[in-house]
Amino acid sequence: MTEKADLQSVLDRAAAGGRITPEEALDLYRSAPLHALGAAADAVRRRRYAGTEHIATYIIERNINYTNVCVTACRFCAFYAPPKDTAKGWTRDLDDILRRCAETVELGGTQIMFQGGHHPDYGVEYYEKHFSAIKEAFPQLVIHSLGASEVEHMARISKVSVEEAVRRIHAAGLDSFAGAGAELLPERPRKAIAPLKESGERWLEIMEIAHGLGVESTSTMLMGTGETNAERIEHLRMIRDVQDRTGGFRAFIPYTYQPENNHLKGRTQTTLFEYLRIIAVARLFLDNVAHIQGSWLTTGKEVGQLSLHYGADDLGSIMLEENVVSSAGAKHRSNRLEIIDLIRKSGRVPAQRTTTYEHIVVHDDPADDPVDARVASHISSTAIAGGTAHPELKLLATN
Repeated sequence: MTEKADLQSVLDRAAAGGRITPEEALDLYRSAPLHALGAAADAVRRRRYAGTEHIATYIIERNINYTNVCVTACRFCAFYAPPKDTAKGWTRDLDDILRRCAETVELGGTQIMFQGGHHPDYGVEYYEKHFSAIKEAFPQLVIHSLGASEVEHMARISKVSVEEAVRRIHAAGLDSFAGAGAELLPERPRKAIAPLKESGERWLEIMEIAHGLGVESTSTMLMGTGETNAERIEHLRMIRDVQDRTGGFRAFIPYTYQPENNHLKGRTQTTLFEYLRIIAVARLFLDNVAHIQGSWLTTGKEVGQLSLHYGADDLGSIMLEENVVSSAGAKHRSNRLEIIDLIRKSGRVPAQRTTTYEHIVVHDDPADDPVDARVASHISSTAIAGGTAHPELKLLATN
């Protein structure tokens, strides 16, 4: 293990823009003093965003879950239904999906997250049909959706290559891929929680193919299912290596495992300090990834706020709908006015952003903060089958 003096020299080098090794990142994650780690990560953020370092961003989007039927049966997932479970399984029709898109536009949303299960009948054609219908009706909406796992699945169902699947759904309207399905990329923890999914190497290979075809993405990491500290850093190393070749990962978003209603009950969850440490180490280690997103659907508002002082520059989404993480027990909620206030009270200026992080509006003056009763009172979590409304929003940071 690196000595304290050496840890500080690594922090100083990283804060000044130097690249650190996976071994150094692991030593920092395990042993660096928390405040010194956060200070170095914040220095990197300030340098990267010199001139706008006072700003922290958010986005308004809707996560449309089109089906919960899934053949993958990940052990951490409380959302899916096996194909034979007709009582629990459901699929939304296209009219319902378009209605949800219309509400998103009406409420100022700019992005759609189209996510569901690995349905045994849904190949490339299904996604072409739905993406083209969404784009035809709502060309202003960005479709930032799916992930490498869904691409692998749809290509297999349609008996086409991954390259063809990506080209076709991109042509139909997909703008960028979410980091869905990354979970944990190293082999041991991935097999433990998602044994039927593609390997972590294959997940990255599919993302690399997409980047080469002009489709950017985000990257994520699920923390707290029993992985080791070394495996967390290896996950970062695997992402950084691909990013060195493609530059196609727009952001990195770690989030924490929720233990309810799934097959991993009893696993030790990530502590809030561990979460803040991975935010900081990611900002120091992922020197080639522009944005680090703090999540507080799973960690809470205070930790989300603190993440802005540990290297994060973004607080993710004001979700007009979210069912997947919530079904596993995530309960933290907010609306647009609250997230603006949360960012401001962290000492930063809030700004609504686009999918590609351009600023739509910067809330410089608190007196000009939006008073948007529709967004503040709209759907937080939609009843899965019937689509009835609940009177608040959630902030999700897993996209």
